[in-house]
Amino acid sequence: MKNKNIKINKNKEKQDHKILNTRAKNAFFVFMFIFILLITRLIYIQFVKGPEYKEMASMQQLLSQVIAPKRGTIYDSTGKALAISASVDTITINPQEIVVKDDDPEVQAAKTAERKELVATKLSEMFELDYQEVFDKVNSDSTYQVIAKKVTQEKVEELTKWMEENEISSGINIDETDERFYPYDTLASNLIGFCGTEGYGLEGLEETLDDILSGTPGRKVSSR
Repeated sequence: MKNKNIKINKNKEKQDHKILNTRAKNAFFVFMFIFILLITRLIYIQFVKGPEYKEMASMQQLLSQVIAPKRGTIYDSTGKALAISASVDTITINPQEIVVKDDDPEVQAAKTAERKELVATKLSEMFELDYQEVFDKVNSDSTYQVIAKKVTQEKVEELTKWMEENEISSGINIDETDERFYPYDTLASNLIGFCGTEGYGLEGLEETLDDILSGTPGRKVSSR
């Protein structure tokens, strides 16, 4: 009887050992399969999609802005300025930076939508613009939208104060741009010519000497 029990126990041990070996082998194969998948995925991301992801990361991390040069002055033979450029303020926005950070994606989306509505309301009221037009710009996918040009210093100060009160530190920009002025109004206007809204010369000396007067644009690259 004892021999029979011993034999049964030994058979059971062998069976258990066999099951354990089978499970260990299965676990090893599963582990190796997952490992190979991860390595394959890593190779795909690193070498196949690497250049594309690198370019996307660069676009997200770097903000490149073109700095327009100040247009040159036109003088007469006695040194009097006939056409000059003066600095004026332009209000622009970067819709991608008008966001409220939060760990919860749903809360972040709701707060960001609320902030964008607040910004659209304030900008449309301050500069007497159509609300829907401003709202569409604030919610666009672009990184640069012009809101108002030739803004007075009083409006700039009002906007700056409002941004501080509402803790808005990014997304709304006050850019300094150049505006063309003619001190003698229409005097010799047919000879001097004039510039278009984009700052390019359209007639007269403004057009003929446009390459010289317009200068060379610069570029400002910043991390964000």
